[in-house]
Amino acid sequence: MAWFTDRHCFLLAVIFYGLSTLYSVFLWRKGFRRDEWANYFLLAAGVALHTLAMFKRGMTLHSCPVNNLYEATTFLLWALGLACLVYSLLPRFKFLAAFTAPVLFTVGIFALMPSLDPPHGLKPEFSGALRSLHAATILQSYGAFGLAAVAAAMFLMQQHDLKFHKLRALLSLLPSIQRLELITLRLTLTGFALFTIGLVTGSQLPRPVGDRYFSDPKVIWSALMWLVYLELLVARLFFGRSTRRFTIGIVIAFVFLLLTFGITNHFSSLHNQ
Repeated sequence: MAWFTDRHCFLLAVIFYGLSTLYSVFLWRKGFRRDEWANYFLLAAGVALHTLAMFKRGMTLHSCPVNNLYEATTFLLWALGLACLVYSLLPRFKFLAAFTAPVLFTVGIFALMPSLDPPHGLKPEFSGALRSLHAATILQSYGAFGLAAVAAAMFLMQQHDLKFHKLRALLSLLPSIQRLELITLRLTLTGFALFTIGLVTGSQLPRPVGDRYFSDPKVIWSALMWLVYLELLVARLFFGRSTRRFTIGIVIAFVFLLLTFGITNHFSSLHNQ
């Protein structure tokens, strides 16, 4: 089945993410009032196909598949989807998939653009363990930030329903706002730690003579995102910023990350060698 490539697998995965997104709309409308595993299995099927796509690409390249924007984006989505499946097995987190699926589907459609995946040469450049650590920690941090944004969105939804005394807040099977606040904070802290490690290891990677690490557009953007998340954490942990403002900031930061990730990667000389 040589014709069935990694991109075919990823396309099928995106289709399942789309089906999960459609089903999620149904769950939002009925208010999450009973256990519903159908959406979980739709997402699980998508992640399984996504994993197969990653495996096929890695076997073809004989390396970790993070060599261009397509591969970096699919790695990010895979980390986010896998983490969602694990968290969804916890009590009262079964509906996490309903909030994660739209992110996976939307970004997955973007990743399918042919221009993001130019043909590799005979031997794709891969500089070893340090680059693997840099790519893995950066992309896993994005996954943690994505789940933090999902938990923050769930918090805002629960808070809104409680504020306006909606019955669905009382009948909902979503986690309590106290638990969602704690999960959002912990995921953001985890993502920030991974992001910091990724930036530090990236500064140690070999680069062409004359190219400065902190003059690259992607690195400048990454430093900006690092400062944004640092401000959010410091303001929440040390200056008593309200949970609502903190969660809104987490959602906005991740949306900004998604919207600008591809643009900065395109203009980065260090990430397009």
